[in-house]
Amino acid sequence: MDVLEKLTILTDAAKYDAACTSSGGKRTAKKGYIGNTSTASAGCCHTFSADGRCVTLLKVLLTNRCVYDCKYCVNRRSNETRRAAFTPEELADLTISFYRRNYIEGLFLSSGVYRSPDYTTELMIRTLSLLRERWRFNGYIHAKAIPGTSPELIERLGFLADRLSVNIELPSETGLNRLAPDKTKRAILTPMRQIQNRNHQSREELVKFRHAPRFAPAGQSTQLIVGATQDSDFHILRLTQGLYDQYRLKRVFYSAYVPVVEHALLPAKDVKPPLLREHRLYQADWLLRFYGFRAEELLDRDHPDFDTRVDPKCSWALAHLDFFPIEVNTADYETLLRVPGIGVTSAKRILSARRVGPLRIENLKKLGVVMKRAQYFLTASGQIAEGLRFTPDTLLRSLIAAERPLLPEQECVQLSLFA
Repeated sequence: MDVLEKLTILTDAAKYDAACTSSGGKRTAKKGYIGNTSTASAGCCHTFSADGRCVTLLKVLLTNRCVYDCKYCVNRRSNETRRAAFTPEELADLTISFYRRNYIEGLFLSSGVYRSPDYTTELMIRTLSLLRERWRFNGYIHAKAIPGTSPELIERLGFLADRLSVNIELPSETGLNRLAPDKTKRAILTPMRQIQNRNHQSREELVKFRHAPRFAPAGQSTQLIVGATQDSDFHILRLTQGLYDQYRLKRVFYSAYVPVVEHALLPAKDVKPPLLREHRLYQADWLLRFYGFRAEELLDRDHPDFDTRVDPKCSWALAHLDFFPIEVNTADYETLLRVPGIGVTSAKRILSARRVGPLRIENLKKLGVVMKRAQYFLTASGQIAEGLRFTPDTLLRSLIAAERPLLPEQECVQLSLFA
């Protein structure tokens, strides 16, 4: 099998991995090295950085051969699929060739578990060592840490990669035991804790020694599958909150379950992936990270799942109408962030603009406030939007109408590198 054939198989096998981002990495150009990492905020494959550049990562598996038999995975050992494996030399050469042709700016490297977690990780370390040392590659690298790998190998991998991620896979230990019997909660959380501790130690060393080696400077992320088990949104969001609080993760990625393999325990192949549910979880995740919400505020045991008709912030507002309306000329920053239609940027603009003079309703749209949602929850100089009439009963219908149409049935397709 030639390298192009391997590339076709192994890039296609990597498309189900969503935990791919380059946000947080920064390494400027360096004499004698190839590439740089200056993507302050970017995503997987084709994406845009904070400065507007389109950033491309080669997202690929080292191999899709796997000793595990996870029921949801296309690469599980019992699934009949074409298998391939790069040698470290092949993958390093391929990455540099693509970089020189301006196809990519970095690498996202994952792998099936070939022989054992340690053996697979050693191959990944060999690949990244070739890139960093032989080819002097200075660009962004995101590597997957495999549960069950020895701490010594995780440490070596972390000094070669900009970001590490350990997939938590499923929201509950029960689901993990049922669908991924070869993996355990402890095997997943142990490297996650090691990465957190070693990253913290590395930052302390950099304070004392300017040229100390950096361990996974862009931090770590994880991914979990939504829809393969009966876990509620409340359970998933509380797990997310715990991961951010306890492990200081940069991102938690949600992947709507795509039935890629036949198995009696999982939904049938003709069941559409819960893409709208995934979308609502991403919106709620944003509220946790940037808006000061807690999981327990957005959902509870009596209301364990999001209303897919409106976004989570609107759902919270509808359940707390006694909190509204708020006066934009006097509300503090945290209160402004609770208003549907007001984001981080528009809240800061409101704080700046009202120093000059009192704001009126007609000023808010120019500050970036989405008035089709916000108008129901705020006043400006004691006034509401002209002609606005609503009751608690009609408010939900108005917010549903204000939602931008979503297409949960639309399939997301990863394009071939040569399409």
